[in-house]
Amino acid sequence: MKLLSLFSRRSIANWTRNERLGLSLKLSAYRLRTRLRFSSSESADEFPKPDFDFDCICNDEKTSEEMKRIIGLRKQFGDVDRVKQLYSLLVESGKSQNDDDELLQEALKIPNRCHPRVMELGTEPFVVRYGGRKRPPFDGFGPKQFDEITESSGLLRRNSIGAFVGPRSYYLAGDLAALEDALCQYTLSYLAKRNFKLVSVPDILWPEIVEGCGMNLHGERTQLYGLNVGNRCRSAYLSGTSEMALAGLYVNKVLSESELPVKLAAVSRCFRAEVSRMKEERGIYRVHQFTKVEMFCLTGSETGSDSDDMLETIVSTQEDLFLSLGIHYQLLDMPANELGSPAYRKFDIEAWMPGRKMYGEISSASNCTDYQSRRDRKSVV
Repeated sequence: MKLLSLFSRRSIANWTRNERLGLSLKLSAYRLRTRLRFSSSESADEFPKPDFDFDCICNDEKTSEEMKRIIGLRKQFGDVDRVKQLYSLLVESGKSQNDDDELLQEALKIPNRCHPRVMELGTEPFVVRYGGRKRPPFDGFGPKQFDEITESSGLLRRNSIGAFVGPRSYYLAGDLAALEDALCQYTLSYLAKRNFKLVSVPDILWPEIVEGCGMNLHGERTQLYGLNVGNRCRSAYLSGTSEMALAGLYVNKVLSESELPVKLAAVSRCFRAEVSRMKEERGIYRVHQFTKVEMFCLTGSETGSDSDDMLETIVSTQEDLFLSLGIHYQLLDMPANELGSPAYRKFDIEAWMPGRKMYGEISSASNCTDYQSRRDRKSVV
């Protein structure tokens, strides 16, 4: 393998961020090519079928009506009545739920339940609290926006690059590129002190783990980039967040109570097909590709408050991190219409952006309860 020759010349610890990122992408591509090369003689690992709680969805009328209301609030397309109909036919046939692909596909469209507090919020986020000191207005002039300052200083380039990169792309140079790397390293060090285990993740994923995390790949406005790998293999996707690859580490795994909680952290490039078209979010806010540090945790069964407590821990960790960086922010409890399919409850943190004269999201934390675990068969004994 050609990459091996690099190790003898220079220690990886001394590589630049771009070199490390390049190696990561090459290794991901190599792993995919290897899977393709041996696909005719060696089948890929089989992804487990979901383990849905159909008894709760179909036989509890109160839950069924609650889920219909939640689907309406989230503006999603799950059909509870269709799931109940298919499940009734399955029970009559005496077959296992794993034998009915249509039932499983319809069940995948049903979102998670919502925390009782979320159901009280209506359609607007609730400001839980403010953190950090908001800087007073500048005397005699208004603050410039981030992209104005960095472009005029030669640290950011967005223009005249369309001939060789896609839309909403950008280059970071000099101190700005170093700042991005420094922020990632600072955050990872911060999490390591709080007993998060660092993981380096792949960027190319099979659709099963993406859907297992609650991402819809079949709509007209999917958020992910699909990869065309020809007729030799099934579809693959560029990761939209390292959450997906981290979830894949525990697919079909049985953990003991003594192993919990699991606390993982990863830094990765994230690829999103959709971007914001709002004038207020121009520049390099809401783009197709960006770097993100992820916290991912597994807790015990949902009979207690383990996941609620972990959500508070994650939010507290985020707040402490931003306070250490001198960032003024607001913490938001998000309503049902702002939740993706997996989230039972979600808190967003928005930083004050003086140049834009507005708050903008810089982090998010969600409690997914057992939504993802049922889809990729994680369990506890």
